[in-house]
Amino acid sequence: MMVEGRKSIHGEWSSRWAFILAATGSAVGLGNIWKFPYITGENGGGAFVLVYLLCIAVIGIPVMMSEIMLGRRGRQSPINTMRTLAREEGRSGYWQLLGFVGVLTGFLILSFYSVIAGWALSYVVQAVSGLFEGVTAERSGEIFGELVSNPGVQLFWHTMFMGMTMFVVARGVREGLEKAVRLLMPALFILLLILVGYAMNSGGFAQGFHFLFDPDFSKITTEGVLTALGHAFFTLSLGMGAIMIYGSYLPENVSITRATFTVAIADTVVALLAGMAIFPIVFANSLEPGAGPGLIFQTLPVAFGAMPGGLIFGTLFFILLVFAAWSSAISIIEPVVAWLVESRGISRRRASMIAGTVTWALGIATILSFNLWSELKWMDKTIFDLLDYLTANIMLPLGGLLIALFAGWAMRSSNSRGELGLQQVSYRRWQLLIRYVTPIAIAIVFLNAIELI
Repeated sequence: MMVEGRKSIHGEWSSRWAFILAATGSAVGLGNIWKFPYITGENGGGAFVLVYLLCIAVIGIPVMMSEIMLGRRGRQSPINTMRTLAREEGRSGYWQLLGFVGVLTGFLILSFYSVIAGWALSYVVQAVSGLFEGVTAERSGEIFGELVSNPGVQLFWHTMFMGMTMFVVARGVREGLEKAVRLLMPALFILLLILVGYAMNSGGFAQGFHFLFDPDFSKITTEGVLTALGHAFFTLSLGMGAIMIYGSYLPENVSITRATFTVAIADTVVALLAGMAIFPIVFANSLEPGAGPGLIFQTLPVAFGAMPGGLIFGTLFFILLVFAAWSSAISIIEPVVAWLVESRGISRRRASMIAGTVTWALGIATILSFNLWSELKWMDKTIFDLLDYLTANIMLPLGGLLIALFAGWAMRSSNSRGELGLQQVSYRRWQLLIRYVTPIAIAIVFLNAIELI
């Protein structure tokens, strides 16, 4: 059954559409446009995409439904929500650790996410200045190299992005979060469609399409499967408290199931469109699809430099890439801001300042990992690589596993079914996935991740 009268002190989304835009904004960000293409390139293309889509369907969607459900039922920050729900279900208070894991994961992710978003901010200025006009693949690589080798420049853009993020979060749910995503996400989707249209005439579309959708299972590895699962969590913003806190602002009359499927489909479509836009350009310009984190920043400028209206189009693309990152960042930091307001009794503005400052300070380590600390490695990974690996492949799946176990086993069936609003047959299918299939799949990959460390 649903809980009557429990309300969030932070406010509520104005409508189902507002929640879908916000949750899609959380999901659609750098993970789709920056990370998905390069990890697909690193893991062999089509086979990796197939595994990724399977992870979204079997693991991502059931966990997302569960996380929204827990958030709406608790109506508080993830830490306090899990404390309330554990008490309500007669379970151990240790379940609040699920919330702590999410908050910590979000801190670590946003610390390096903000640095990458800072790169996009920098590229807006460079695109406006006409730097990409007629740029060669070699010169594009040099421009990117000059950026990441300069800690001062990166720190400036990282600081700018964190300031933008905390400005929105400080304004609250409707005045800040909701207004920020209402126009940005549809605009990004349209712009990606235009870029795909350009890619179709780039000369490398058939090769890019083949690379993305023609699976060669000989190229898939255990680490590739692990990466696909981790990215399913990363791209849907699962296991870091973002979707749980957004669920806590969800009106009671909104269907969790329909909202989840809408968000998951939109997120996946954007990721695939990004691949269809980027890989043809990669192959048409004889670039390397497994180029790593710099792929989008080295590949797209080549296209913008060659296409008609490239200066305007390139500028708009990087602006909207910043906006996509922005909408994700505000969702990642929102759980800890909400917790500070609830548990410490401080103003939202002050809570935003504290959370933003700590995250900003953590980001400095990522900046230095690309230059002054590039030789500082553990398990052959720089600080950035290590943070990326630990959060995407261990902490997010761990958070997802705990969500699945609580929703599937710790909650009474009458409560979870009432909150989800599912018919008996549909509820049994969800329960089968969340109790058995999802936890087993996560546990297997999670144990492999530990072995790979």
